[in-house]
Amino acid sequence: MNWAFLQGLLSGVNKYSTAFGRIWLSVVFIFRLMVFVVAAEKVWGDEQKDFDCNTRQPGCHNVCYDHFFPVSHSRLWALQLIFVTCPSLLVVLHVAYRDERERKHCLKHGEGCTRLYDNTGKKRGGLWWTYLFSLLFKMAVDGVFIFLLFYIYEAYFFPLVVKCSEDPCPNEVDCFIARPTEKRVFTVFMVVISLVCILLTLCEILYLLGKKCKECIGGGGPRAIRERPQFTMPATIPLTEKDTSVFKQSELKKMNMADGDRGVDKRESPAPGYSVTVS
Repeated sequence: MNWAFLQGLLSGVNKYSTAFGRIWLSVVFIFRLMVFVVAAEKVWGDEQKDFDCNTRQPGCHNVCYDHFFPVSHSRLWALQLIFVTCPSLLVVLHVAYRDERERKHCLKHGEGCTRLYDNTGKKRGGLWWTYLFSLLFKMAVDGVFIFLLFYIYEAYFFPLVVKCSEDPCPNEVDCFIARPTEKRVFTVFMVVISLVCILLTLCEILYLLGKKCKECIGGGGPRAIRERPQFTMPATIPLTEKDTSVFKQSELKKMNMADGDRGVDKRESPAPGYSVTVS
C-alpha cells in the first residue's frame, strides 16, 4: 500500500470537510481501515481450511461452508470501505474542477479580472449539493452493509457448533469454526464502528442543513452582506445664512466673527445653496 498517496488523499478530503467530517474520517482510518489491514485479514485468513465437519463425505465440507459463509467477512468489509470512501473523492474532484475553471477564466480575461469564486473550496452552490449527496450516500452504504451482514449470515455470530444438513451430506452433521470467539468480537466491533459512522454522518447532515437555513433566514449569509448596497453621506455639508437651525446659526456666527477679525467684507455674496447628496 502506498501510504504517501493515501496520506495526501486523506489530507485533501480532510481540508474540505466540516468538524464532524474530520472526526468521521479519523474513525474510518483508525478504527476501520487500520483494524482491517492489521488484524481482520489475519483472523479470516484460514477460515475455510480450519472449518471442520465430522464427516468425510466428498463435497459436504464445501457445501456446508458455503451455506454458512456465502461471502467472506473480510471481503465484505473491503467492499464497504471502498464504497464508503468514494463519495468523499467526489468533493475533491469538484473542487479540482472549480480550480481548473478559475485558472482558465484568469488566462482568458487576465489576472485582474473578477473571480468566478471567492473561494473554490467554500461549500456554496453546486459544491454544497455534492457534499450533501456524498454524506447521504455514505450513510446509505453503511446501513446497507449492516443489513447485508445480518441478512446473509442470518444473524449468526459464530456459534461454537453449527448444524448442516445440505446435500450431499448423508445426514445432519456438526461443523466447527476456527476461533469463533475472536471472530465474533471483531464482527461486533466492526458493526459498532459502522453505527458510529452513521451517527456522525447524520450529525454532519443536520449541521449543514441547519447552517443553510440560518443563512437563508439571516439574509443570505456573509456574501449577501458584502454585496448589499451601502449608504454613504457626503464628507462636508455647505452651510448658508438661510438655515434656521440652532446648530447651523452658531456655526455661521463663528464664521462671521472669524471673517470680521481678518477684515473681510461681509457684503460678499452668500455661500452656495444648501444641498445634500445621497449615493
